[in-house]
Amino acid sequence: MPLFDLPIEQLETYLPLRDEPEDFDAFWRETLGEARRVPLNAQFTPVDFGLRLVETLDVTFNGFDGQPIKAWFILPKGIDQPLPCVVEYIGYGGGRGFPTEWLPFANAGFAYLVMDTRGQGSRWRVGETPDPEPQGSNPHLPGFMTRGILDPKAYYYRRLFTDAARAVEAARAQDAVDAARVAATGGSQGGGISLAVGALVPDLAAVLPDVPFLCHFRRATTLIDTAPYNEISGFLATHRDKAEQVYKTLSYFDGMNFAARAVVPAFFSVGLMDDICPPSTVYAAYNHYVGQKRIAVYPFNNHEGGGAHHLLAKLRYLRELWG
Repeated sequence: MPLFDLPIEQLETYLPLRDEPEDFDAFWRETLGEARRVPLNAQFTPVDFGLRLVETLDVTFNGFDGQPIKAWFILPKGIDQPLPCVVEYIGYGGGRGFPTEWLPFANAGFAYLVMDTRGQGSRWRVGETPDPEPQGSNPHLPGFMTRGILDPKAYYYRRLFTDAARAVEAARAQDAVDAARVAATGGSQGGGISLAVGALVPDLAAVLPDVPFLCHFRRATTLIDTAPYNEISGFLATHRDKAEQVYKTLSYFDGMNFAARAVVPAFFSVGLMDDICPPSTVYAAYNHYVGQKRIAVYPFNNHEGGGAHHLLAKLRYLRELWG
């Protein structure tokens, strides 16, 4: 994929106007308040996947509307003091899979919780968490981008972002975790989720959004025609009279609006040939980000971003952060 977006000199200063609803903060305050009225009830059950150098626990906790969310919790064996913890969110279509797929952070000496993604986990990694849709959800395209998109309270990502904030609470409920040293990360959809969590849980130690999805929806849906953003443009191709209603809903979930509220340190990544999460949408969130920040730029990479190179960069970043 050749370069197709703005040149890097313009990306570095790209600061589009944010389409932000007046009740953005109240919306999320009320959403999380409702969720927290239900006890978290985080349960950690040891499981054996043949991994002898790490402890592996099957996790269930109450997310949005008290609905049970699955996760894995993995940490090095033989630890006698609380560890810094990384909470990870998964890319679009994937689920939590098996613990054998999630070993780098535990092997680097961190506690690690990877959250299953409600309703997903059937495209490229198995998941186990259902998504009970609210009554009255609008007709939608296959996928998750247009589920409930005509009403912010019914929109799929309201449920998922709430689960993600509660996943941090679940990690902090574990005795093996130093609650003051918890970071959130993820790639693509997981990057967009971690960016939202950076604003919704303002006492995190850091967020590390890789090639984040769910940012600058208006530009993404008119610049590219790749999945998953094309679910939104496909919906609007049929529901021609719903565009402003759709974008009003999406404004409650736009990474730019979360970035403008996030004060925790952040380490982004971007691929300049990314035609799934275009670089201008990543920079739109990055340039609006108010906390201390840095970004790793991969000029010749598509949506894979920095791949294994960036994983090493993230491990170095966390070592700098936590010593």
